[in-house]
Amino acid sequence: MTFPGTPRPRPRWHHAETDLDDFAIVSYRVDPDALARHLPRGFAPMKMTFGDGPGALVSAVAFRDRDFHFRFLPQVGIDCGQINYRAYVTAHGRPGVWFFGTALDHPVVAIPRYVWGMPWRRARIAIEADWDAAPARWELRAGQAYCEAAELPEPLPPLDGFAGETDWLERLTHPTLGWYRRGDGRVGTYSIWHPVMRPRHLAATSARFPVFERLGLITPGTAPHSVLAQPSLHFDIHTPPRRFRA
Repeated sequence: MTFPGTPRPRPRWHHAETDLDDFAIVSYRVDPDALARHLPRGFAPMKMTFGDGPGALVSAVAFRDRDFHFRFLPQVGIDCGQINYRAYVTAHGRPGVWFFGTALDHPVVAIPRYVWGMPWRRARIAIEADWDAAPARWELRAGQAYCEAAELPEPLPPLDGFAGETDWLERLTHPTLGWYRRGDGRVGTYSIWHPVMRPRHLAATSARFPVFERLGLITPGTAPHSVLAQPSLHFDIHTPPRRFRA
């Protein structure tokens, strides 16, 4: 069975779009109860059954924005590194992702942070990848956060916790709704669209993400559950975000 993705909503003049280069989803298995403590009422971790018991997943999603721009201002684009820290959840029964925060390597971070009240901050981010190497490699450096990964030499066995390719493609790579805690304490939301990913499977040789450590979800020695990466991916972002109403 092939994962069909979702229909592309009609782009509006106030939406944004970008191409994400050297895109990678670095995921960690975490305790569902520990994750639930960080979620608002009505939100719950998307629980999964792994080979040795129950759990949930969080991800650091890192990439380089290329020509990010608002559709009403196409001549003004930005290029920079970005890291989204997210958890896979349901919100009043609807699947999506909860954003703990975002790091952006550009002064335009002031718009989501101060205008929209989103949990974004400025950070220096360096991402490098060699997709033609044997094996392909991907590397991230952002302060104390880092990850080095190389492509697996053989086809990946089924990802632990998932029923098959269609399952992990939909849940890990294709959430289109997101929620976050606004600066005023309320919950905000926005949506995105992108074509179905065709990721390559990498394994991390070293990785650390202090954001998840400070939340008490992992420890410095925790190994990632998986690394899914792709050279480039187009994104539509349905800006501006809005207040979430259950």
